[in-house]
Amino acid sequence: MANNKVTLYGFNNLTKTLSFSIYDVCYAKSEREQRDYIVYTDEQYNSERLTNILCDVTAMIGARVLNISKQDYDPQGASVNILITEDELPESLIDKSCNRGLYSSGESVHAHLDKSHVTVHTFPEYHPGNAISTFRVDIDVATCGTISPLNALDYLIGSFDSDIMTIDYRVRGFTRDVDGKKLYIDHNITSIQDYIDRETLQKYDAIDVNVYQSNIFHTKMLIKEIELQNYLFNKDVRELPPKQRLDITNNLRREMIEIFSGVNIY
Repeated sequence: MANNKVTLYGFNNLTKTLSFSIYDVCYAKSEREQRDYIVYTDEQYNSERLTNILCDVTAMIGARVLNISKQDYDPQGASVNILITEDELPESLIDKSCNRGLYSSGESVHAHLDKSHVTVHTFPEYHPGNAISTFRVDIDVATCGTISPLNALDYLIGSFDSDIMTIDYRVRGFTRDVDGKKLYIDHNITSIQDYIDRETLQKYDAIDVNVYQSNIFHTKMLIKEIELQNYLFNKDVRELPPKQRLDITNNLRREMIEIFSGVNIY
């Protein structure tokens, strides 16, 4: 995590970006079940709930909200964009009702972009020829300065039904210490997994692809166990004969492996 052990000259202008995609997979065979699943995920993760999640993230990484922009889409999907700052805000700019700081309102707010942002986009998806539906959430947390977006990673994973995850973290730019020496990273990190709770990690198979000399870190995670009832939409697993249960489980696992590996299995 970011620390202040090194005395810097001027402002810490390292840019730290956490970007990841979370996939939820569901078995919905009929056209009606598929439509209902899309409606369900759209309601579960509408822009209002996503906004609340991102506001929690902002507080966790020690930042403050400048402005919120959110949108629900027709027929499905939602997006939220939050501009944030690590600086203290004047009393007059704090919204007491939600403890969110606002530099401005209306169309002029984008002129007050400080240095950081949090965004989320959702992508419900299904195909009539496939009984497996998916719901993807893309999240980006970009900060500049001492605050670290990694501090909220475990919370974000727990905020969604996470079957597969692809996570990227990168530190860009440099800052200088008081002697003028350039620093390309201000915290120790060997793996993104170091910032995920051990209990959470035990539920997943995870692999890393890291480029340490460039401060680029990548982790992919795949859920280990499939409890079939959790993947059936509006259906009781006890209604299904054993062979069908096995077939559905195998199809779910195949879909997950394809997403995890980025390769179609024929």
